[in-house]
Amino acid sequence: MLLALVAGLLPLLTATVLGAPAAVAGEPARAGAVPAAALTEVTDFGTNPSNLRMYLYVPENVTPKPAVVVAVHWCTGSGPDMYNGTEYDTLADRYGFIVLYPSVTRSSKCFDVSSPQALRRGGGSDPVGIKSMIDWTTRTYNADTGRIFATGISSGAMMTNVLLGDYPDVFAAGAAFSGVPFGCFATTDGSEWNSACSGGTIIRTPKEWGDLARGAYPGYTGARPRMQIWHGTQDDALRYPNFGEQIKQWTNVQGVSQTPTTTDTPQPGWTRTRYGGTGDRAPVEAVSLQGVGHNLYAQGMASRVLTFFGLDGSGPAPQPQPGACEVTASVNAWSTGLTASVTLTNTGATAVDGWKLGFTLPAGQTVTGGWGATYTPSSGSVTATNVAYNGTIAPGASVSIGYQASHGGNSGAPAAFTLNGTACAAG
Repeated sequence: MLLALVAGLLPLLTATVLGAPAAVAGEPARAGAVPAAALTEVTDFGTNPSNLRMYLYVPENVTPKPAVVVAVHWCTGSGPDMYNGTEYDTLADRYGFIVLYPSVTRSSKCFDVSSPQALRRGGGSDPVGIKSMIDWTTRTYNADTGRIFATGISSGAMMTNVLLGDYPDVFAAGAAFSGVPFGCFATTDGSEWNSACSGGTIIRTPKEWGDLARGAYPGYTGARPRMQIWHGTQDDALRYPNFGEQIKQWTNVQGVSQTPTTTDTPQPGWTRTRYGGTGDRAPVEAVSLQGVGHNLYAQGMASRVLTFFGLDGSGPAPQPQPGACEVTASVNAWSTGLTASVTLTNTGATAVDGWKLGFTLPAGQTVTGGWGATYTPSSGSVTATNVAYNGTIAPGASVSIGYQASHGGNSGAPAAFTLNGTACAAG
């Protein structure tokens, strides 16, 4: 069963250890810093009860107080495999963050996501070793402790769930590709495999899942990390019901509704739902891939992870405060249909870089087409999202959009609008 996790996954390649000493931009190289622009193993990094190995990638130009991304490999993989099979290193070159690659040494090459020690803060096993790696990195590079992130594939996705449960005060967010909820793989007999969980037959209420995650760090009342969840509908190793169970868990941990605030299709075959917020940094984001199996990770997905983490330089910019946007809307109606023209004006002092205009259609109206934006869903609470050519609105500038709709007698215009979640004045 463990071998099923690696079927079709990325090939093993070896790491290099070449390059010049790394330096934070504008600062001299730090004591203990590893060579730049090359994967390097770090030893003696701290408490390491399960004998993990630590690999680090530091770009040539590290930003001051850099973010750290912990990239966790799949069963039978390794840190170097994760390095070679994903593009986090090249993205680090572009954006200046550091990538940490934990590597398992036990024979299965799977992370411990099942033992009682792994499922509690400071309990031992792999999570403690990974926490030591993070501490070494933050000390050595003066990293930003408010910008520590975890992402993983398969076993690494399960470990991402575990890390966010054990150390909610350490991680700002996580992204799990083909994983299971925190605690789903729990065993007490020393086994690494839980067939009920892998088969998608462990079904719990949101509160039950949330309590499992909260129970890893009893008494903690601080902020909880955001979570991005990816899963293929045809996953035959960690069955698709685990996707919904993770959504239950992390929406409950975040204290947000299980009803999506937005649903869209970023590309054909994908369904993306967001919970507790409409933007790129919603508390929970979930992406379902229709007809895709366990090996769902593909080039380009890491960029979407960085957008969710806010590390790509194009995350949500400072948005207008209440009253810093204005919307006017007019309708031209006939017996069963209408066209609506909408003008959005940025009345604030900063540019809007990427916008979502929210409004509620009057009862009985259904959008049948539109221009200047994409409209989802077609009725009720609608979100109009910018298209490529009009995503930036300079201070004082406007964009005009519109839509066609059918109606059952009420042909009025929406009465209120929000820009990226902030109420706009009516023009």
